Amino acid sequence: MKAKASGLGEIAEDRLLGGRLRLLQPVKGHRAGSDAVLLAAAIPELGEGPLADFGAGVGTVGLAVASRQPQLSVVLVERDPELAALAARNAELNDLAGRVRTMVGVIGERSADLAREGLTAASMAWVAMNPPFFESGEVRESPVANRRAAHVAGQSLADWLKEARRVLKPGGGVSIIHRAEALGLILAGLEVGFGAIEIRPIHGQAERPAIRVIVSARLGSKKPAALLPALVLNGADGRFTAFSEALHRGEAVLA
Repeated sequence: MKAKASGLGEIAEDRLLGGRLRLLQPVKGHRAGSDAVLLAAAIPELGEGPLADFGAGVGTVGLAVASRQPQLSVVLVERDPELAALAARNAELNDLAGRVRTMVGVIGERSADLAREGLTAASMAWVAMNPPFFESGEVRESPVANRRAAHVAGQSLADWLKEARRVLKPGGGVSIIHRAEALGLILAGLEVGFGAIEIRPIHGQAERPAIRVIVSARLGSKKPAALLPALVLNGADGRFTAFSEALHRGEAVLA
């Protein structure tokens, strides 16, 4: 199925998690993939939640978690109104609109606006975030607007984590996926208010340096940090390992 959306260009339907998750997303620009799938797999069981998906894009992470946890309510927070509209359509497409709502908001910039839209202080059980990997000036920016917004942040990672602290209930948690090189920034942002930090390195292949990290932490915890076993995505043949394949098909979790 293909359609046209103003400003986003051609829209196509893709399927993730072994075909169970249907996603309308732009053909050009940033597209949901392994990062979103792995982050969703790292979110623990939350009951009714709610879970906030910061920088939700077309809703991949929040919808993937909601499809796995049948009682969970989810708030998808996206700054681009057209992507947010696609996220809302994707919730309907996957019969999740009753538990998933979408709001337009800028993480780390307008907390008062987010609060007025219902993202109030101490209201979330967990926050998932797949933030832009770079700050303005660090890399050459894409001419495709949605790719540029997904890759280059207008706010710092510290701003995103500060917003997570604001919206989390006591004992609530945050999970973030990022470049491995950003681990120091993540840990610095978690110094205030968070504990029980868990770090999982992700390697493309076992003999190569990590390409991503998934870091989770709990608000108010005094538990020390833990370095979890590394996840290796591909075997020596360059293909997904059996466990990696199971993660991408939604048949295994990292939580």
